[in-house]
Amino acid sequence: MPGRISTRSTRTSATSRPSASALSRKSSVQTLNSRASTASRISSPAITTPDEGPSSNLRTQICTIFADAQRSTAGHRKLAINLRKVQEACCYEPVKPRKDGGDAFNEGQFNEEVGRCVLRVMGVKKSESVGDRVIRFLGGFLKHATEKGRTSSIVEEILKNATELLTYIDNMVLSGNGADETEAFPETPSTRLTSHILSILLPLMMAKEKTVRYRSTQLISHIINSLDSIDDDLFQLLRLGLLKRIRDKESMVRVQAVLGLGRLAGNEAEEDQEDQDSDDEDAGRLLDKLLEVLQNDPSADVRRSLLLNLPLTPRTLPYLLERARDLDPATRRALYARLLPALGDFRHLSLSMREKLLRWGLRDRDENVRKAAGKLFRERWVEDCAGTHAVSEGGVVGETRPPSFDGLLELLERIDVINSGVESGVALEAMKEFWEGRPDYRNTATFDDAFWDALTPESIFMARSFNDFCRKEGGGKLEALVEEKMPEVTKLAFYLQRYTNSLVDSLRKSAEEAGGDEEDETVEQEFIVEQLLHITRTLDYTDEVGRRKMFSLLRETLAIPELPEEITRLAVEILRGLCGSDSTGERDFCGVVLEAVAEVHDNIMGDDIQEGDEGDESFHSAKSEVSEDTLTKAQKSKKSRSQGEQDEGQEGEEKVIREIMVNLKCLHIAQCMLQNVEGSLQQNVHLVTMLNNLVVPAVRSHEAPIRERGLLCLGLCCLLDKTLAEENLSLFLHCFNKGHDALQITSLQILSDIVTTHPTLLSPTPSPSSYSFPSDSATTTTPHPLQKPIHKLFSKALKPTSPPAVQITACTALSKLMLTSVLKDPDLLKQLVIAYFEPSSANNNNNNQGVRQALSYFLPVYCHSRLENMVRMGSIVLSVVHAVLGMQDEVDGEAGEEMVSMTVVVAHLADWTDGRKLVGGDSATEGKGDADAGDVHLDLAEEVLEKILAAGCSREERKHLTTLLSKLHIAPLAPTLSTQPRRQKIISIHALVTEAIDAKIATDAAGRNAFTKIEAVLGKVCGELELDGNAGAAEEKEEEEEEEKTVRHGEGETIVPGVFEKVEEDEAEEREGEGEGEIGVAGVAEETGLGLGMGMGMGGGDTVMQDSLLDELLDDDDDDDDGEEEEEEL
Repeated sequence: MPGRISTRSTRTSATSRPSASALSRKSSVQTLNSRASTASRISSPAITTPDEGPSSNLRTQICTIFADAQRSTAGHRKLAINLRKVQEACCYEPVKPRKDGGDAFNEGQFNEEVGRCVLRVMGVKKSESVGDRVIRFLGGFLKHATEKGRTSSIVEEILKNATELLTYIDNMVLSGNGADETEAFPETPSTRLTSHILSILLPLMMAKEKTVRYRSTQLISHIINSLDSIDDDLFQLLRLGLLKRIRDKESMVRVQAVLGLGRLAGNEAEEDQEDQDSDDEDAGRLLDKLLEVLQNDPSADVRRSLLLNLPLTPRTLPYLLERARDLDPATRRALYARLLPALGDFRHLSLSMREKLLRWGLRDRDENVRKAAGKLFRERWVEDCAGTHAVSEGGVVGETRPPSFDGLLELLERIDVINSGVESGVALEAMKEFWEGRPDYRNTATFDDAFWDALTPESIFMARSFNDFCRKEGGGKLEALVEEKMPEVTKLAFYLQRYTNSLVDSLRKSAEEAGGDEEDETVEQEFIVEQLLHITRTLDYTDEVGRRKMFSLLRETLAIPELPEEITRLAVEILRGLCGSDSTGERDFCGVVLEAVAEVHDNIMGDDIQEGDEGDESFHSAKSEVSEDTLTKAQKSKKSRSQGEQDEGQEGEEKVIREIMVNLKCLHIAQCMLQNVEGSLQQNVHLVTMLNNLVVPAVRSHEAPIRERGLLCLGLCCLLDKTLAEENLSLFLHCFNKGHDALQITSLQILSDIVTTHPTLLSPTPSPSSYSFPSDSATTTTPHPLQKPIHKLFSKALKPTSPPAVQITACTALSKLMLTSVLKDPDLLKQLVIAYFEPSSANNNNNNQGVRQALSYFLPVYCHSRLENMVRMGSIVLSVVHAVLGMQDEVDGEAGEEMVSMTVVVAHLADWTDGRKLVGGDSATEGKGDADAGDVHLDLAEEVLEKILAAGCSREERKHLTTLLSKLHIAPLAPTLSTQPRRQKIISIHALVTEAIDAKIATDAAGRNAFTKIEAVLGKVCGELELDGNAGAAEEKEEEEEEEKTVRHGEGETIVPGVFEKVEEDEAEEREGEGEGEIGVAGVAEETGLGLGMGMGMGGGDTVMQDSLLDELLDDDDDDDDGEEEEEEL
């Protein structure tokens, strides 16, 4: 297989130099890298072909086989057999001598020719598939030759000496683990060929050329994974060489290195398990290094290769399952699609690990990962549970079984459905994927009377998930199926009543007798009732009989004092649906719930009232008896009274605790009701009554739990009434400033919901101007008095010193308010941007990754959604750069702090202010007048240049601002840049750039290139502007000449421009004549006769009245000026 040589080992058997004809003949044959372009061959350095000796028949045969192997993988098996025949002819004495007396070749020559072909592969690039085919062929040949070599050696020994064979067998049997290494690794031509090839490849792993390192490492790893055994000396050398390659700068080399080390680590791990007393720690060190690479290698291909090639042991399993949170979607998918199915029975995993794997997989952001996780759950895991039942019946584990609901129930039990089946749990998502991918289970599911009579947490959850899937998925196609399988409303109401009564009995029994079994039973009963209510919420209540039955049942259930909070919430939601969606139904719903609240209060506090009345009667009778008894009896009664006071004190404490529980229960029911109400608060008398009698006293309570829940209910009431919200904003602000972390979070959520629901609450209030005339309608606006405190609240919550939960809540709330344009403060936006780049948000030790995750979505969406937002972001860029530079200086002096580089910060700022990414394009700037998306970068460029040229700009800041300037986009001349302000802006920026270049502001090459680039762009734009300006000046001159030639049309006559000027001069002379005569209004009226009908006195009175009004106005103005002067003096 001739070809170009990149590097090769020194031949020890070379005897003569080839002829020129041979060299020319070898160079004419197609090579492995014959696809390389002419340009690459011309640009490559000249290569001198080393002395390879004369061409022979053996070389021709081997080169022909390798040439065929690189064309396709289909004939590799046949080619391996042919190459094995050539090897046998060279290594073994022929049984029948050749008649033609041809050349005979030995084993060394064969190995050298194969090594020569191997060297040809080393220079083939990764993109060429022929190199992969040759390596695959060579690995297959070595495996085939090794197997044949073992068989041939045994047959040869049998034929040669039977006695020696028996001795060899005895040694193998008696030696056991302590056998000699040479006996464990027999010497055969194939093993010697393998050693020869590996000895050639080992030095090449340290080559400078990355392609050579890649191909040599690839071939070594392929040989390691193809063979069963390798010489011990070579094993150590290979291990050492591959360990060096896992730190290679090229990821493709590291991938091949970990492929080989994974096999070596697997063998060593097996040996360690067999020999627990071994003192060899090399295997542990190798495994530790591979696990470190698995966690920290930046290449996803390297991590994925290790994931699929590391041995599955208890030590490596946690690290492998950790890749479910890998950054690369393909690696996460490989875990769910390849590793976990090959892991075996999932029940060997811990309960927490099962739940995590399901949650991470089914909630992954990549669709392929979600599909792989769903397939794993519905096919592999359910078959693992169903396989146990099949084995007991004589089946085989691993075969696809018909639907087994016992296996499904066991699977739900294995994932702890009581804890994972809640609203935020992962069991619902898993069962949704299950019902969607297993129609056989869906069609054969039956829910008969026996099923409902013996409900378990797993069975009722299966029914609930089936009901939800059929009603929500499939576009209504599965409605008939669920109506057929689920019971009607009345029947389900009886089942609900039965299990609710059982739950109440369990709760009362567990309250009397504290025990573990009772508590577990209570939890299961509570879960069953919750799932029944979830099914009830989705039923069709067109049947009036069933609706009435369900309404009365839920009304009675709601009045049970021991009812858990989750069941209370579900019952209130179902009652809201049963009462109707109109305003009348809402009022009825509020009345029913408040009646239940009153019943709960009376049921709990009724016994205390009766006991208090009896205590008062006994107290009066004891007082009357004391007055009649003797002194001795009085002393005895004094002791009994002191003991009674202690009892009363204990009873008083119990009564206070009971009152707290009663109020909390009533407030929780009220909270559930308010969450399902949308009408006006003032128009609902029930809500007003509840607010005055329950919520307001709870807010004023001295007990912290009651006060906090009352505050939450008050916030829900404020969502229903704007006036009430405005009156209580200061209260929520006070709770944030003075409260603990939980109360601060609640206050932030309430305030953000109120401002979102009532967006005009913080709008500026109009106020009439104090210096306007009564007839003038000019007004001024003043900011809302609570707008500044709310801004301060968010600013305080976003500080790095705030608790992480408070900070993430404030960040999320403020992001929503700014996206909806409720808040538009640039200072708050600046604080959000700084919080995004703060080291506290990037450091894992501070546990505040939620801030960065929320802002990573908010900031691009906020800037690219509206031009107004982008302009606001552009106005704070310089201050953000200055602030982040200050933070970076502080971080550099502290150990353990990490921060993103300024290059990343500048790139983000340039991207957020790029007008080309504005959503909507030209439609986003419609109606904005001169506003344009391209103006953002123009304004920013002008500000940056002015800052760079300022004297107070530091060298570091100037460097990063220059980088920012190079990333700004200044488009060529466009129709949108035709207005005069934009022309002036571009000319001004060009002048600033020229000034910066002349002043040699940029000291490094990158800065000078940035200025040169922007100067070239601006020079081109300014040149186009000059051409456009000259054309515009010519057009204006032509228009002026045309105007001079035009005529003005009057009332029925045409006046030439010269005549028009004469008429204007005559009118001016007449006005001067009128001034010289000093004729007033009255005189004109007299002379023209216009004032005859009005009388002389009336005309003179009008003149006097005008003069007096003018004097009064002047006096008022003087008085105003005097008043202003006095105020200034004061």
